[in-house]
Amino acid sequence: MDSGRDEEPRERLEPLSDTELAIIQDTWARVYENCEDVGVTILIRFFVNFPSAKQYFSQFQDMEDPEEMEKSSQLRQHARRVMNAINSVVENLSDADKVSSVLSLVGKAHALKHKVEPVYFKILSGVILEVLADDFGECFTTDVARAWTKLMGALYWHVTGAYAEVGWVKVSSSAV
Repeated sequence: MDSGRDEEPRERLEPLSDTELAIIQDTWARVYENCEDVGVTILIRFFVNFPSAKQYFSQFQDMEDPEEMEKSSQLRQHARRVMNAINSVVENLSDADKVSSVLSLVGKAHALKHKVEPVYFKILSGVILEVLADDFGECFTTDVARAWTKLMGALYWHVTGAYAEVGWVKVSSSAV
């Protein structure tokens, strides 16, 4: 599998335990009840804290005001897409092939069509964890946080694997 490029070796992905699967699916059911609002909160925090990420979104890259972002139909639409992709993953956690397929499509689209630096997926994962902890603190215990952190790591692993499949060349982190 060595393509001759100087790449970091990919770590093995530790599978989620049955307990972790149950924890994720239980907490996700609560989150998904308000998926659009939670998704909007996630994207607004992402763009406010990491404004360089807006460069990939011509329709709202010039928005600075969080209230303006919240009213944007394009941002809401993208928030729904993000949340629906996560929902597809969570609903299929016991089907590794389906999870891999969903995340491969996401990764390849963002690499080839949108040219998004893969580091933004890691950043977004952190923002998702922050929002879940802030907005669902009553159920976001240490065990829940650990399971979600492991899931976000798995999502990033799959997405960056798709980037590698399409020959994405690693870019210096100073470009972000």
